[in-house]
Amino acid sequence: MGLLLLCNGGFMLLATLVSGIYKDGATLSIALAAITTMFVGTFAMFYTRGHKKEVKRREGYIIVTFGWLVMSFSGMLPYLFSGAIPTVTNAFFETVSGYTTTGASILDDIEVLPEGLLFWRSLTHWIGGMGIIVLAIAILPLLGIGGMQLFAAEAPGPSADKLHPRITDTAKRLWLIYVGYTLAETVLLKLAGMSFFDAINHSLATLSTGGFSTKNLSVAYWNDQPLIQYIIILFMFLAGSNFVLSYFAFKGKVQRVLMDEEFRYYGGFVVVFTIIAALVVYLKAEVPVTEYHPMVLGSAESSFRHTLFQVISVITTTGFVSADFTSWTPFLTVFFFGLMFLGGSAGSTSGGIKVMRHILIIKNGLLEFKRTLHPNAIIPVRYNNKTVKEQIVYNIIAFFVLYMLLFIIGALVLGALGIDFVTAIGGSASSLGNVGPAFGGLYPLSNFNGLPDAGKWWCGFLMLAGRLELFTVLILLTPYFWKRT
Repeated sequence: MGLLLLCNGGFMLLATLVSGIYKDGATLSIALAAITTMFVGTFAMFYTRGHKKEVKRREGYIIVTFGWLVMSFSGMLPYLFSGAIPTVTNAFFETVSGYTTTGASILDDIEVLPEGLLFWRSLTHWIGGMGIIVLAIAILPLLGIGGMQLFAAEAPGPSADKLHPRITDTAKRLWLIYVGYTLAETVLLKLAGMSFFDAINHSLATLSTGGFSTKNLSVAYWNDQPLIQYIIILFMFLAGSNFVLSYFAFKGKVQRVLMDEEFRYYGGFVVVFTIIAALVVYLKAEVPVTEYHPMVLGSAESSFRHTLFQVISVITTTGFVSADFTSWTPFLTVFFFGLMFLGGSAGSTSGGIKVMRHILIIKNGLLEFKRTLHPNAIIPVRYNNKTVKEQIVYNIIAFFVLYMLLFIIGALVLGALGIDFVTAIGGSASSLGNVGPAFGGLYPLSNFNGLPDAGKWWCGFLMLAGRLELFTVLILLTPYFWKRT
């Protein structure tokens, strides 16, 4: 925890530097937050020196959950010290939304924030994304969470995805790809006409599939510059795919990428869902010409671009907005609600249930018909041409059931707080899937500021649970976890 605080403080110093360059008046506040965070981190490390460095399963769960909480509570200090977000509830919501790469905001006017804080806000996404990569390859498989053993560099079980024998080496390689993609997108966005500051912020938010923008209109601000939106579409797609596959592609093993079952389904889903949505928008949608729609979505290119943008943005749980997809047609509103549960690939920075789990649940469901006809036959589920252990299939089904249950409970709690039905189910699905924009009162043009304080804390809990693959957080709430064995 101390080490995490030191890292967080270091990143805050980076935001301090940006603040100083732009002379935005928040330099001292961010610097004070950085010093405070690093001081607490140093004290924690000094105080606990000489402890046994043995991490068992129990410690694993605690480290992951409390790590994200420690980052969130320290990460809100720049907002509080500068007075940009004066209340603890709002500052915590904005920060936890950053680190969990959700991208839901409580800010009514983003553009009045000092540059240093805007940069810090985007950095929380990016740090969260780095953490998720390590979580996916190193920690979740060891804890055996939600079938993540299937993917994972060091996974026991049916996986030839071993990049390198040592987890730390694997993490470094994937981080290198993550940093490389971020720099590449920044350069391309700058060349396409964005300012350097907007380009770096949007790159940090794209690769982490976060969705914080520097503009109130999100990416719709550049609706008259299609090239910018196509660049963001490309990098959202890459961020939602397995980073291990990017590594293989750079090593020249393109065949390995194309043969990956999850990648084929992920690409297929994007293509099919975009075609469906684009046809509906082109033929049916009567879109009001508002600030969000400076052009009528009548042209074929415009219909295609906005639907492709929104489909990828929701599937990868990035949450950038180029148009208000809830105003297109009732069919598409329900359609996008369904996409919130899809999620990107395992081993990416996206949230949601993940494509791999959907594939295995559907395959197992279809095989049940065969098993019913041939009760004595052993018919295993196959994934990437390998047999999947029954235990992993049960684990994934348990994850799915728990996910849907938590979604329903999440909506019920929001309903109990006096929030209307559409807003409650939208807010619950969006928070749990780390998507960002939702429906009803939380539609893409709006934000989460209208929720009562209790609703913000509850959505924060859902974001954390969804980001850390449910079991990691929920197991801490069980009495037997804390019993000494």
